[in-house]
Amino acid sequence: MTSAVDTPADAARPAAPSGLVAVARAPGWVRYALLAVGLLVAFWLPNGLYPAVAVDILCWALFAVSVDLLLGFTGLMSFGHAAFWGTSAYVTGLVAIHAGLPFPAAVLAGALAAALLALPIGYLAVKRAGIYFAMVTLAFAQMVYYVANEWRSVTQGENGLQGVPRSFFGADLSDDYYFYYAILPIVLLGLLAAWRIVHSPFGRVLVGIRDNPARARALGYPVHRYKLTAFVLSGFLAGLGGGLFAVGHRFVSLDVLHWTTSGKAVIVVVLGGIGTLWGGVLGAALVVRLEDLLSFSGFEAIGLVTGGIFVLVVLLFRRGIWGSVAALALRWRRRS
Repeated sequence: MTSAVDTPADAARPAAPSGLVAVARAPGWVRYALLAVGLLVAFWLPNGLYPAVAVDILCWALFAVSVDLLLGFTGLMSFGHAAFWGTSAYVTGLVAIHAGLPFPAAVLAGALAAALLALPIGYLAVKRAGIYFAMVTLAFAQMVYYVANEWRSVTQGENGLQGVPRSFFGADLSDDYYFYYAILPIVLLGLLAAWRIVHSPFGRVLVGIRDNPARARALGYPVHRYKLTAFVLSGFLAGLGGGLFAVGHRFVSLDVLHWTTSGKAVIVVVLGGIGTLWGGVLGAALVVRLEDLLSFSGFEAIGLVTGGIFVLVVLLFRRGIWGSVAALALRWRRRS
């Protein structure tokens, strides 16, 4: 039986081009302009959309970036990231309800719990590659789902955790509009952390492992240790988004741990662009907004529409939306 660990054949497989290359090679004023536009959109969002939808976009953006950190920059496809998103949501809800801490402290506790859970799961999973890694993460996520469903004295089972408070030193955050601006700095810090990881020497090593793990191992890099670290960091970022999602909805149900949640995160990343980082943010905004429009129109087969769009993007824009636009911009710059 063939081992599922990294092989020379896997190492020789070409990696998807990164949209970060085009952005990195752009003039400085272009990068600063894109950053300014992104910040302006982030501050405007709850004024142009229903604030609750804007909150969901922020949470899913963090979740998508965490998946892209693992998929786009480490080459690991996880179908079990709902375990970290959901674990953080439950821990955040329990801490907020029973300890009465301000919601940032509760969210941090949830993110740390997600990172702690990612450590043993990642230790076992990163020894596999390709579809085997994806199936191992999916199996662990289903185990977490089963535990949450059966541990009704803590998680309340199918009833879920209700009435998760948004306490923050006496401030009234019951209105989603004000809550959006309360969590925006946390989300921006999470996105900044992801950007810093990708652009650090550690991130460069991850890209080298993604492109050719055999060569990275030959150069003396502990490949499994780097993958494990990336897995834990990804789990922490996913937990950060999951905790904010729990406080934003003031309710935690078993859906946050379901495998479809992991699948949705992967779809968001592929739509935006694998290995682009910011493509996950764009994909989250598009998917969450589309689901909101379809649900208000009374259309029930939302998955049929999002799945159809996913297939079209994969067929026509193999690099995703952000990746395709960045590649076109780079090609135009080379010709000019």
